[in-house]
Amino acid sequence: MTLVIDASALVAALVDSGSEGDWAEELTASSALLAPELILVETANTLRHLEVSGAISPLEATSAFRDLLRLELELLPFGPFAERVWELRGDLTSYDAWYVAVAEAFECPLATLDRRLSRAAGPTCRFMFPQAS
Repeated sequence: MTLVIDASALVAALVDSGSEGDWAEELTASSALLAPELILVETANTLRHLEVSGAISPLEATSAFRDLLRLELELLPFGPFAERVWELRGDLTSYDAWYVAVAEAFECPLATLDRRLSRAAGPTCRFMFPQAS
């Protein structure tokens, strides 16, 4: 299966040992992954924040960052999706809209922990979330 993964799901796959992390890790292991180029800096920044806040150790952060760089992840540039991102500006941030635009263009689901995305009026893609426990 091919899917678009956002930074929230990717961070969960890299560092969350709970049910959301298990869900995200399974997706990253069993799917062809697409994402905007933005995902690398978003994920790196989140790992930095988790380390600075003490939520994860420096060793865990570095290990997760190295795992991020080793993932088979097809990164997509902004240009081909810019018009759709702009169309979604009333409902989503440009960052979130880029993930949605990629999912719509490739007609595949967007894996995320951010359930509010599915409640926005503009997106036409499918969303994947972990099962509520």
